[in-house]
Amino acid sequence: MRVSDVCSRNVVTVDVDATLAVAVERMLDADVGSAVVTDDGAPGAIVTKSDVLRATHLTDEPLSSIPVRSAASAPLVTIGPEASARRAAEQLREHDVHRLVVVDGIDVVGVVSTTDLIRNYGGIRSDARERADAEYDWLTREDVR
Repeated sequence: MRVSDVCSRNVVTVDVDATLAVAVERMLDADVGSAVVTDDGAPGAIVTKSDVLRATHLTDEPLSSIPVRSAASAPLVTIGPEASARRAAEQLREHDVHRLVVVDGIDVVGVVSTTDLIRNYGGIRSDARERADAEYDWLTREDVR
């Protein structure tokens, strides 16, 4: 199963110079837990619900006065749409993050989260089992001459 099969394509973006109030409003409108932070249209960071909570707790300032750039998580961890869901899980673990931004070249095409992988666990396991069976069949086949 590929990342493109399990990722959310409902991607919210927010400019690096915006405030957290703008980011939160967009996230709430789209019912998502993160926004990709862009600088001149290029993705460079991500701001999540946890980042918003942390920033407001640490600064005790209103969302309208906290810049996205001060709360966002960087560097951005990305993955390609053709990567396997297993590779996405490995990257989530390696980078200790809960979301990967799915990019095709420089275009943001989705976000894959731990929740997306859990929701699709059955399909991911089924694909892995089919690949293992095919490999076993190939390794144990009798050559016909």
